[in-house]
Amino acid sequence: MKKGLLLLNMGGPNNLDEVELFLRNMFADPRILPMSGWMRKRIGSMIVRRRLEEAQENYRELGGRSPLTQITWSLAAKVETQSGVLVRPAMRYVPPFADPALREFAEEGVEELVLFPMYPHYSTTTTLSSVEDVEERCAAMGYHPKIRVVDPYYDDYDYLAIQADRIAEAAEGIETREYDLILSAHGLPMSIIEAGDPYEKQVEANVSALKTILRCRGIIFKNIKLAYQSKVGNAAWLEPNLSDVLRQPENLKVLIFPLAFTVDNSETLFELDREHRAIAEKIGYEDYRVARCPNDGEDFAAFIAEKIGKENA
Repeated sequence: MKKGLLLLNMGGPNNLDEVELFLRNMFADPRILPMSGWMRKRIGSMIVRRRLEEAQENYRELGGRSPLTQITWSLAAKVETQSGVLVRPAMRYVPPFADPALREFAEEGVEELVLFPMYPHYSTTTTLSSVEDVEERCAAMGYHPKIRVVDPYYDDYDYLAIQADRIAEAAEGIETREYDLILSAHGLPMSIIEAGDPYEKQVEANVSALKTILRCRGIIFKNIKLAYQSKVGNAAWLEPNLSDVLRQPENLKVLIFPLAFTVDNSETLFELDREHRAIAEKIGYEDYRVARCPNDGEDFAAFIAEKIGKENA
């Protein structure tokens, strides 16, 4: 049975004109704003109007686009080389959407469609939204492959090893015992967690397992903390908030690792590496470091290629 693999992610604007498209599609998603259609349209439009100018300025500082798409294409090429399977990115809110890849897979006779969420932890707002999007697009074009979704991998030893490697790379040349390691995950509204979303529990399990991996490697930090970033609005979100943690320092030497992201994007390169760095510098941190995501590393490509085999054994 011929396989095809989609790397699922939210995506990021490929130019400044796509910033509005990204925001509008995100806040039109019922998994992001779980409310009635008319209320979602009203609230979503308000959020887009309020955030558009600032978001465009943020992306302008990153060179006019998110690096996420380019990195994902590079990763897809490496996974394809290692696995021999057709691999394409499929973004949820901006191109490349799933349609072109699905048409290509249909033309190539792909009968088994493997979906690899670029989210280590499961959430209705990420994995489920992306999987539902692919299923709807398949149905709309009359394409009916067997669909398999790769399970969350936040507690997979090989993935934890990749996370530990990125932390070790960022810590090169420093005495880690003098530093706090802050594991920063994307936040979610408490209303979504209270509705049964497993994200928080999986993030906490990831933190616990990563602590063990680092300790076994002899990479010892003064403290290891979990924090959440990217809060929007006034509703209750997962705590503690990263900006609050940074503003109440117990240690002025910190290394930040973006726990919930597999590919660098505006929330790692701008929010963590610029906005939160500015907070740290204003307070007087002695050192503020941000580790990179797995990105298109050969190790991460090999991990995905292996998971395809495991999921389809």
